[in-house]
Amino acid sequence: MTYEQIYEPNGHLLTPVDHEVPKREARLRELGLGKAPDRELDEFSRELAEVARQLSGAESAPFAMVNFVTDRQYLAGVYLPPGSEGVGAALLGREAPLDLGFCPHVVVRRKALVLDDVCDYPRFAGNPIVDKLGIRTYVGAPLIDRTGTALGTVCIVDNEPRPWGHPGLNLIKEKAAELMQRIQRREGLPG
Repeated sequence: MTYEQIYEPNGHLLTPVDHEVPKREARLRELGLGKAPDRELDEFSRELAEVARQLSGAESAPFAMVNFVTDRQYLAGVYLPPGSEGVGAALLGREAPLDLGFCPHVVVRRKALVLDDVCDYPRFAGNPIVDKLGIRTYVGAPLIDRTGTALGTVCIVDNEPRPWGHPGLNLIKEKAAELMQRIQRREGLPG
């Protein structure tokens, strides 16, 4: 199956080619994930936002999400900080096209991505999420399950640049591993 590729004016690919979508869709169906909001994943997102706030030393928590990526993005777990009604309204539907954000890149690359200030990276600065929602920082890691399938991401975004560096990278990778253990327990497998 081929998905339309969308390019920025500078020639960077906004939506990476993802050949694993059919496999991912099948695995998400097996797990019962990616079709509806999930209270446990919302709570996980809230916990992630609080740990990220503490790590960055910011007064307010950032946005945090659990995002499953197929031919669209589905935010099964979301934390929106108080006072983020504008961004919250855009996310309440919980679905986003593939060109809105950075998670599809993380899933295809199968590697964590840390963007302290999105505007410092020409490849990502032109993403519509920067202008539409004012997103300036991103930290995300792939959720790779026991079958080797990259299901989606766990990520943190905010409207202000944050100096995540290696501590942010370590945090997001640890939280992705923790979430995969929780999902594995849902399957009845030891965590």
